[in-house]
Parts: sequence; structure tokens; C-alpha cells
Amino acid sequence: MHKPPAELGFRNKTLQYLEQAIAHWIMAHGAMALMLPTLGFDAEVDRRRVTVRHYVDALDGLVMQGGADVSPTSYGQQPMRPEWSGDIARDRYEMELLEGFLAQGKPVLGICRGCQLINVAYGGSLYQDIATQLAEAKAHVDAELYDQHHHDIVFEPGSRLGELYTGYNGGRVTSIHHQAVDRLGGDLVVEARATEDGMVEAIRATGSCFVAGVQWHPEFHAINPELLSGEPLMNGFLDCARAAAR
Repeated sequence: MHKPPAELGFRNKTLQYLEQAIAHWIMAHGAMALMLPTLGFDAEVDRRRVTVRHYVDALDGLVMQGGADVSPTSYGQQPMRPEWSGDIARDRYEMELLEGFLAQGKPVLGICRGCQLINVAYGGSLYQDIATQLAEAKAHVDAELYDQHHHDIVFEPGSRLGELYTGYNGGRVTSIHHQAVDRLGGDLVVEARATEDGMVEAIRATGSCFVAGVQWHPEFHAINPELLSGEPLMNGFLDCARAAAR
């Protein structure tokens, strides 16, 4: 948060946060969740002392959580509206982290914004606003319902998600996003789509390394048995983390 509300008491400060549900989702599977402070090039830190490489060396996998929009400038466009300008500093750092984990063959899982960031990092683009650019699309965000807004998805034939979710061809998921994958990045494949309008809901990188993104929020699904479980996804990610650590 580059401009936190005054009532939080951090005037003229930048806040970096970890949403509790995603940390608990990871921890519930016996893994430690650690937050990575953003290390921008304008940070008051000597890059020779602390680098992205140090974090990649220390960790077994990377989970990129949701949050602010990906900046359109990260995929070669200008914001259609000022409020869709996103967070370019976060984009650059997360892409640097992604590159570091890929270089060491360690798994990466993107949630919502994290899914979109993976697509952009691989050379893809986004719809800046689904409702504005795709009039025929269904609503993928509801300000009133927030994390109670749901829709159905279907796995693509032969997808890794289909392998992880044995016996399922899709399910019902949360939907809290106004942006989405437009042009798919190179070396990426679509793993799932929204049943009603075909919107891309999950992607993965080809190859043996686990690099995947889902547009929904599996960390919110544990308390609602009607939603697609997040267990197979997290277990698949952690299995790859353990294998990479051997």
C-alpha cells in the first residue's frame, strides 16, 4: 500500500502485507509461509548485501498472492483509466522473483493477480477491465458479494489440474477479478476456463517445473464445501517443492 489510509496511522509510509487466509492455507499443509518484502531498485538496501538470489536460495517455492492490478505498462499498454494503473514496482519485483525461482527449477503458484503476473512475465497481455472490453462476458467480480461471488469452471482436456483433481472435470470457485488473461504468454497453456463465457481461469507453463496460476482464490474455499477444494492444488505445489529440495 503506497498510500495507506490515514486512519491506519502510517502517514507517508509504504505498507507491505500478507493476507492471512493464504498464509493459513499454506501452513495447514505443514509448510512455513514467509512474506518477502519488496526489494525495489529505489529501496534503501544495498543490492550487494541482500538480493533476490538470497531469497530464492533460502526458499523451496514461491506463492504470489492477489492484490493490486498488474500495471498495463508491464505488458506494453497504457492504462485505460487512472484507477487501473496498477503497481509497477510490485510487478517488477515479482517478475524478478519469478525468474529467480525458474532459474533454480523451484515451483511457482500464482493466485488471482499472481496468475495474471505469470502470464505477463511470459509475454502475454491482460484485459484491463473485463466489463469494458468484453461486453458479452459474465460478471467476474461483485463489489457487494466480494468473496461470496462464485461461478463454475471446467478443466481443459489433458490438463495438469485434471490430473491433480482425479474424478473431477471442474467445479465452483470464487471470482474477485475485473482483469483477466487476454493474449496467452509464450510457453503457457490454458488449464481451465469459466463455464459460462470461456474466460481463462487457470494457466501453467509447459515443461517439468511446476509453474501454474489460478484466477480464483483456493485459500477461501476451505470453509465452503460447495467450492472446489484447494487441497489437490497445494499438495501438487508442495510435492514439487519437496522434489526440488532433494
